[in-house]
Amino acid sequence: MRAIETCRTAALGGHVEQCDACGHQRIAFNSCRNRHCPKCQSLARAQWLEDRQAKLLPVEYFHVVFTVPQEIAAIAYQNKAVVYDILFHAAAETLRTIAADPRHLGASIGFISILHTWGQNLMHHPHLHCVVPGGGLAPDGQRWVACRPGFFLPVRVLSRLFRRLFLERLHQASEEGALRFFTSLAPLQEPAVLATYLAPIARTEWVVYSKPPFGGAHQVLEYLGRYTHRVAISNNRLVEFTGRTVAFAWKDYRHESRRKVMRLEAGEFVHRFLLHVLPTGFQRIRHYGLLANRNRDARLEHCRELMAAPVVELPAAPIGYQDRYQRLTGVSLRDCPHCGHGQMILIESFLPGTSARGPPRVNA
Repeated sequence: MRAIETCRTAALGGHVEQCDACGHQRIAFNSCRNRHCPKCQSLARAQWLEDRQAKLLPVEYFHVVFTVPQEIAAIAYQNKAVVYDILFHAAAETLRTIAADPRHLGASIGFISILHTWGQNLMHHPHLHCVVPGGGLAPDGQRWVACRPGFFLPVRVLSRLFRRLFLERLHQASEEGALRFFTSLAPLQEPAVLATYLAPIARTEWVVYSKPPFGGAHQVLEYLGRYTHRVAISNNRLVEFTGRTVAFAWKDYRHESRRKVMRLEAGEFVHRFLLHVLPTGFQRIRHYGLLANRNRDARLEHCRELMAAPVVELPAAPIGYQDRYQRLTGVSLRDCPHCGHGQMILIESFLPGTSARGPPRVNA
């Protein structure tokens, strides 16, 4: 929270730029670079999306979502690292197992998994979004197996295997003492009590659904751009801040996705945002199968060869931050915003906790 509060303020230092044509000056404060900060992820997102562009295959892409019951969400709230990790592993094993089954696809697949822990109202709602190419490699690795147009894998089969794998891993974590429980959930520290607590949801249907396939590579990247480098809420959903309350736009999915405005006391708004801060070092974007980091480029090149698809080549990344920013976002940081003709030149830097008008300064 402190990182977000001080982001792009004098507390983190900054620099002064001046136009070489008209003399216009502007002060730019440094960013906190915290991955939860809504102001610090635009360039990282653009770079990540460009990297993904070279990894896309010329096939249909499917969007599969794995959601856990509220009883599991309550456990996850007190055991984020352990339960979120179980969510990733259970979903990945489910997709790979069912896809490899000859009764379904009979192929080795790859996919990207993205953890979300929020709903539109910012409450704790852990679920996993998976973006999956519509096909995979045959067992002998010498043939591309495409799924049926518009259909990936049966969601009911996915749901039941996911439920079993998830609960098996959760019980194992309990037996190993990896879970911690507090307040009203404290009795669940005993594995036998946890088993009783989980028994009802072991018999219910868990929500796994597959959305219609993306229309093409552009749609895949557009979707990923909205969801990969954002936590809980983006600034453009903020409507009003009165000093005491925060109003923000949200979609009420229980009422036909109707757009509404929710108003919360400022402390409650901050509380809901902080529900979604991840454990230190936890990876919320993971790659599996054909898209796993190790030997990924070689595997994808082999897939393209089997499909006789052209290789996507990207331009080399510019060395300078300003050049890289302009190529990725289309916005120039060099052009003078006042006259539009000159170039903004760095004339001085100032250290954290100071301002552009007072010492200590570091001259450029």
